[in-house]
Amino acid sequence: MGFGHRAYPEAVETFAWSSLWRLVDGDRARLNLAHECVDRWAGPAVALRLQFADGRREEWTFADLAAWSARFANFLERAGLERGARVGLLLEPSLPFYGALFGTLKRGAVAVPLFTLFGPDALAPRLADSGARLLLVGADVEPAHYAARGVEVLRADAALEARLAAESDRYAPATAPDDLAVLQYTSGTTRALPEAVRHTHRAVVTLMIAAIYGLGLTPDDRYFCPSSPAWGHGLWHGTISPLALGLAAGAYSGRFDALRLREALSAFRITNLAAAPTVYRLLRESGLAGREGLHLTKLTYTGEPMDEATWDWIEATLGLTPCGIYGSTEVGVIVVNYPGFEGYRVRRGALGKPAPGWDVAVVDPETRRPLPPGEVGEIAVRRKGEWFLVKDRGTLDADGYLHHGGRSDDVIISAGWTLSALEIERALLSHPDVREAAVVGVADARRGQVPQAWVVSRRRSPSLAAELQDHVRARLGRHEFPRHVEFVEALPRTPAGKIDRHALRSRGAPSPPAS
Repeated sequence: MGFGHRAYPEAVETFAWSSLWRLVDGDRARLNLAHECVDRWAGPAVALRLQFADGRREEWTFADLAAWSARFANFLERAGLERGARVGLLLEPSLPFYGALFGTLKRGAVAVPLFTLFGPDALAPRLADSGARLLLVGADVEPAHYAARGVEVLRADAALEARLAAESDRYAPATAPDDLAVLQYTSGTTRALPEAVRHTHRAVVTLMIAAIYGLGLTPDDRYFCPSSPAWGHGLWHGTISPLALGLAAGAYSGRFDALRLREALSAFRITNLAAAPTVYRLLRESGLAGREGLHLTKLTYTGEPMDEATWDWIEATLGLTPCGIYGSTEVGVIVVNYPGFEGYRVRRGALGKPAPGWDVAVVDPETRRPLPPGEVGEIAVRRKGEWFLVKDRGTLDADGYLHHGGRSDDVIISAGWTLSALEIERALLSHPDVREAAVVGVADARRGQVPQAWVVSRRRSPSLAAELQDHVRARLGRHEFPRHVEFVEALPRTPAGKIDRHALRSRGAPSPPAS
């Protein structure tokens, strides 16, 4: 099994789970993520392409990354960190971040990627839950700021570089496929506290489904993903997917700026871009009006549906069709759009079709029985003979495409009607004066719940609020419209960049609902 372009549906019909093992060096007895992503490719080929917010760009080879990570693994061993010890990584994308990540995995310790915008109160429960022994922070960070009981806080500065220089640039990993490798914390949007998802070294094998059929990676790709590697998309799709196939990982470091991303895409001659829909919206708003200087041939997105205006802009300006990827941190990627595969047609508005090897259905949440095409239910994937709910609602159409119906906890029951927050958001976004919109259900004495909309718009007035309500009524029905509309400068977002609906729900309704 290679990973060049092939035809659909032959790729699906000939797929076998055992074929994924041909893409890795390890076997069912010995497997190490760092070896698969770094050491097996060690040499002069570029492994990292980094764009920094201040305009700097860096490239590092697989040999550079192999040496840095080996020294860090030896450093951990000398410091007494045993196999299985947790190592927190609070760093922006950089050679030290990736070197420490893979050095931790070489040692057989467990990497805990953490978002650099976390303050002490956000970091403390994650450090405590993970049992981290060591926390690596940026060179400009004051270690005392993140002091925690039982955790050594170490800066990735010149002093650490000097200590690492004394270590050997060789390290032989010795881990098994089912050894724990990464603790990945979810953003906690629907939970009071974040939850750690456990990933073993074996994860690199099943990840190849997302890499090949979701991202469409091929040997000639120059790939870039601006998502933070502290989160699932940036770590697994942005980092491990390309590196495990011997391709360079492209990343953005620091405060995001759409113009800097444009510079990176041009300077690095990127052909394959994976990003959140928000990134594409920011590119659109940056004034990018054509393909001049760009070499893009494939675009993928994940995390949330893409709005119609941004989809139109991508097709008209870049001449490409965006391909969605769908899954969750817990189960991985289960629905894809096969970018670059001949014979597959992206269906606008659909999430895509099941990835090879996955049995995906829309089921009744009570009986777990698959529903026929067109009926709304819970999106589920079969695992170990049972249907596992992904916590999203959706439908399957007659051609097998999956359509998103919003988060299960974003369903609004109002006066007996089941309303979709996602549908209302889409209707709002189709109005020319709406830049962004989010809808959640808020308590109402008469109806139980009513839809509340938060809208980002340059035009703000009671007349626009009424206009938006009529706009949604006309598209969805007299009963399905936002009974509250509040204008805001920006929508709150989780550290992963998703709309923070928990924060919106906590605000409540600001005024009596419109009639």
